Amino acid sequence: MRLLSRAATPPSLTGLEDNRTSVPPRHAKRGVLPFLSQPSNSMKRFWLLFSQTVTVFVAAYFVVATLQPDWLQRGAMRSGAGIALIEAPATTLTQPAPGSLSSAARKAAPAVVSINTSKEVRHPRSNDPWFQFFFGDQGSQAQAGLGSGVIISPDGYILTNNHVVEGADEIEVTLTDSRRARATVIGTDPDTDLAILKVELDKLPVIVLGNSDQLAVGDQVLAIGNPFGVGQTVTSGIVSALGRSQLGINTFENFIQTDAAINPGNSGGALVDVHGNLLGINTAIYSRSGGNMGIGFAIPVSTARLVLDGIVKDGQVTRGWIGVEPSELSPELAETFGVKATAGVIITGVLQDGPAAQAGMRPGDVIVRVDGKAITNVSELLTAVAALKPGTATPFALQRGDAMVDIQLTPGVRPKPQRAVRR
Repeated sequence: MRLLSRAATPPSLTGLEDNRTSVPPRHAKRGVLPFLSQPSNSMKRFWLLFSQTVTVFVAAYFVVATLQPDWLQRGAMRSGAGIALIEAPATTLTQPAPGSLSSAARKAAPAVVSINTSKEVRHPRSNDPWFQFFFGDQGSQAQAGLGSGVIISPDGYILTNNHVVEGADEIEVTLTDSRRARATVIGTDPDTDLAILKVELDKLPVIVLGNSDQLAVGDQVLAIGNPFGVGQTVTSGIVSALGRSQLGINTFENFIQTDAAINPGNSGGALVDVHGNLLGINTAIYSRSGGNMGIGFAIPVSTARLVLDGIVKDGQVTRGWIGVEPSELSPELAETFGVKATAGVIITGVLQDGPAAQAGMRPGDVIVRVDGKAITNVSELLTAVAALKPGTATPFALQRGDAMVDIQLTPGVRPKPQRAVRR
């Protein structure tokens, strides 16, 4: 600021006034000011220093603004208590942080609902006269249940687990926007532990169905549900394994295993990919304590679609059935039945007059292929047979003793499982 004030009043100005009084008027040149035509050396130095300083500051600002913009916006501030703090710049990010799965969560979460169930439960001995004599009529008690579901259609269809709604007298669905509605059961499939519900609401958020057949071990996934009733929760993990079976959970098992945290209340919730597309329905966990241990299982969305189409169209899921008792092939069983097979599923029993018996299948036969697909274990056989269309002849490849035998087998309709009735 001092340099500017000095430059505004040139030192030669006073000298000019003195020269005017000493030089005769006839010798003075009109309109010519000596200090403008010939600037002093001090002014040149001042302007040179000023321009260089401004140039350096502008260049430094440009470099910092380009490479480290946060430095310009980050500054010290004081809290209400007078404590000096450093606060991040208040900027709106158009892109999520690297590695963030927030976009997938925002896309899928609105379609995941909370399911609350209730049913009346009576004491198992409430009808016993002696029990009533000593303890009186205990009546019935309301038992509450908690789970999750996924809205898969604007028409109000919801996918969930069968064990979430099994035996429920009332089912209430709560959306993320706090809307609540009573749900009706369209149908259930205990063999896969899936159920289809429906609610009568408009403007429903709907999840996008992904392709579970293209999953690979190591893919990132998100589990969305309502664990322990604390509210909707999103956890992340990877696909740990594919095609898990022989777990004793369902009749037909083809689970996606994940280490995403799944806890009680997550049942029926969504397993989604990094784009927010549905890959599976979270169903079960392996746990010794009842909580998450990093081993969870989800039903693939490909299986869920077959169940959905069957229940909505026919009221039930129609599966193929051949009437045999399969067992895992072992050296002991192979020796017992005198078969030389090393791969496949051995048949230890054949139902009389069943589809397999009518096609000529015998105990001791080893099923190697079904409709051209190789069979290596019982789970694969059950899945392959269930996918067959009843009434349509299908080729089966068997090994009988030392020879390979090809037969045409027409599957029937799989009977519904018989469940014990409690009295």
